[in-house]
Amino acid sequence: MLTIRSVETLDDYWLRLTLSDRTTIERQVSDLLRGPVFERLRTNYAEFRRARVRHGMVEWPGDLDLAPEVLVWNGPAPQDASEPPTARLVLHHPTAQPVR
Repeated sequence: MLTIRSVETLDDYWLRLTLSDRTTIERQVSDLLRGPVFERLRTNYAEFRRARVRHGMVEWPGDLDLAPEVLVWNGPAPQDASEPPTARLVLHHPTAQPVR
């Protein structure tokens, strides 16, 4: 099972993730930052840039995190995880509205 080893924040709510197999992938996560719990990250980009990896998850101060399977696979890990995840992916929340 792939896990997230490191995270780097990029412009426009992209994350560059290094995985346990040393693969590097990029994810655009603005659509996942929904609801009042993520408001601080949506409205203050400096807060978003404080992302770090802890226990294989991307997290921010204040106990905010995103599930690693969503970031790596855009949902649950496939049965055959021998194929690498997509290198660059825009993730969408099913009820997302554009970030303002």
